[in-house]
Amino acid sequence: MKLEQAIKSNKFKSEVHKAGLNILYTAWWLKTIMSKELKEFGLTHEQYNVLRILKGKYPDQMCVRDIAERMIEKSSNVPRIIDRLEIKKLVKRATSQLDKRETVITLTQGGITLLEASTRVINEVIEGSMILEEREACSLNALLEKVRIKES
Repeated sequence: MKLEQAIKSNKFKSEVHKAGLNILYTAWWLKTIMSKELKEFGLTHEQYNVLRILKGKYPDQMCVRDIAERMIEKSSNVPRIIDRLEIKKLVKRATSQLDKRETVITLTQGGITLLEASTRVINEVIEGSMILEEREACSLNALLEKVRIKES
């Protein structure tokens, strides 16, 4: 669907302005589709992101600060997300052996199982929604990284 149809407007300050709105709308659209699928697994985007981050280090543990640095949504409340995942028995929290002031997190077997199942579905959603060829995806990735060049 064209952006103009989606937001019922065709008045843009410039093509650059339209591109910015298009990025925002597309991100919302994709997140909405993914949220629906993750809800079936009892997960939010943020919880799914934490599980994926932990899986990348598994079987090693990670401290909360390191998890927070890798989050897609930087404003996420990582300790609260971990609390919820711990209640669901998807992660375990412990005191670091190296620094007793630090809390470390690791995936449980239940967390691994749920992450694998939800990732299969999310991958299908992405493959079904992102109708791009590899070279187009490479171009899009380069353009998006160019947009974020001033990211600090």
